[in-house]
Amino acid sequence: MKVGLRIDVDTLNGTRIGVPALINILSQYKIRATFFFSVGPDNMGRHLWRLLRPKFLLKMLRSKAGSLYGWDILLRGTFWPGPDISRVLKSPLEQVFAAGHEIGLHALDHQRWQKRAARLSKEEITGELSAGFKVINGYIGRDSVCFAAPGWRGTDNLLQAEMGTGLRYGSDCRGSHIFRPIVDGKPSDIPQIPVTIPTYDEVIGRDGLSDRNYNEYLLSLLTEDRFNVLTIHAEVEGMSKSRLFKEFLDRARDRDITFLPLGSLLPDDLSSIPTGMMEKGTIPGREGWVAVQSENSKFQASNFK
Repeated sequence: MKVGLRIDVDTLNGTRIGVPALINILSQYKIRATFFFSVGPDNMGRHLWRLLRPKFLLKMLRSKAGSLYGWDILLRGTFWPGPDISRVLKSPLEQVFAAGHEIGLHALDHQRWQKRAARLSKEEITGELSAGFKVINGYIGRDSVCFAAPGWRGTDNLLQAEMGTGLRYGSDCRGSHIFRPIVDGKPSDIPQIPVTIPTYDEVIGRDGLSDRNYNEYLLSLLTEDRFNVLTIHAEVEGMSKSRLFKEFLDRARDRDITFLPLGSLLPDDLSSIPTGMMEKGTIPGREGWVAVQSENSKFQASNFK
């Protein structure tokens, strides 16, 4: 069974500490994945104003965010400008590249994107993509060819902006299978590889799930008859939950599950990818809107095995 493994790197600590730890873990299991890097200011502490929203407060309490992420991450940029992640990016990027992992852009400013995604124009997004890729490409000496919208907050303006960047694919939404999104009435030539499996913070503490039974639950979601894409975070599986992640990989290996970079999931013939729509929606365990693949999109599992 093939599973796409996506690793989001949102913060300074995730870049500096979580990424090297994950490189070490993945090398032990001979796994390659896709790392999506945030490259600008770390202002994640500015999300704390969302505690005024009951759903976000409940999520923070349910996931025990203080111990999950650490208070230095949760408060970063709250009372003073956040540090520039690009200043510590060189070594982690070079390590990821040398280990043979796929590299993509996650954000220029992760917190700003999550807050303003719906209001960003095509021109503003084009500028952010250009600036972000310039940072990454300058360190790895080649063009990175994939983007993953923070918080899965993909928009029509993002899809239009991506079409002018030469990307191989985007991963900007939640869904069930690879598809070519309809943009201005026409199928985009840049496919979307949506995330299909819930993340740790979305499910922990709900429906009786704890660290004791989380891995078994996660494995139960990975099946042959579906398209499987899992997202982990450098700040979680690379730090506070690294032991839990290694236990998951042990169990996955026993079940002959193979993890791959997202780009390896694309078929050779991109024209065979079905079209579909990306729209605003919600998913359990996550506060606010996310981009979701339309339920009207067609899916044949045999196309992607």
